Amino acid sequence: MKEFQIVVLAKQVPDTRNVGKDAMKADGTVNRSVLPAIFNPEDLHALEQALRIKDKFPDSVITLLTMGPVRASEILREGFYRGADDGILLTDRAFAGSDTLATSYALSCAIRKIKNFDIIVCGRQAIDGDTAQVGPQVAEKLGIPQITYAEEIVSLTKDKIQVKRRLERGIEIVESSLPILITVNNSAPHCRPRNAKRLMKYKHASTLSKRQESEEDYLSTGANSHLTIKEWGVADIECDLKQLGIGGSPTKVKKVDNIVFQSKESRRLEDFDEDIQILMKELITSHIIG
Repeated sequence: MKEFQIVVLAKQVPDTRNVGKDAMKADGTVNRSVLPAIFNPEDLHALEQALRIKDKFPDSVITLLTMGPVRASEILREGFYRGADDGILLTDRAFAGSDTLATSYALSCAIRKIKNFDIIVCGRQAIDGDTAQVGPQVAEKLGIPQITYAEEIVSLTKDKIQVKRRLERGIEIVESSLPILITVNNSAPHCRPRNAKRLMKYKHASTLSKRQESEEDYLSTGANSHLTIKEWGVADIECDLKQLGIGGSPTKVKKVDNIVFQSKESRRLEDFDEDIQILMKELITSHIIG
């Protein structure tokens, strides 16, 4: 059986559990500097699906691709710790402020440079936008089939793949030819933990820009090729600058509110059937239930 070239699209996202009043900048973009950054949860589910393919076909190669500032390379290391083979950080000031349209365009240009891919997997959506648009848009721009809401890769051959999808009212098994883009649902298996040996091997992996900012001898460290994370900018991919960044992003966010639900009234119930029955009658009468 042939090996598979797998690209995993991943995103470093702000932890939306900590959204506050300073979460947005004046221009309507997310102020990422004030929010903790994490590996987008559903992208971790996608990485696990790629790793399961590699378990069955050990010669397969998994390449992680992310777009963001230099610190986004942190999630590439997280991918290395779990079993990814390679990582590419797509970073450039020209990408700043990209919405889903500009992001998918930049990612599709980078994937074209990678070439010879068989499967692209990514999370259904990112928790900072919840649009579920980037994956499908990348597939459209590359002109390849897509399967969304995937929960499990059922079978895989050199030219066909079967995937179980989790839908609102049940599941279905669909089949497609390769190459294919798959978006993975949050109901898919969680990603495996870090591997201790790989953590020790890749804990110092970083981009050239990151090394230049530090006080370490980045030239000598770069002698170990497995510790060098590829860093691509606009000059490294064939793209139209007008379709990147804020200029290529028709979507504008006006405001983000941090809403905290508070109870105006509360009632303490004793563990008696009579109290429960009274509460149920009130809920039904007020049409809260029933």
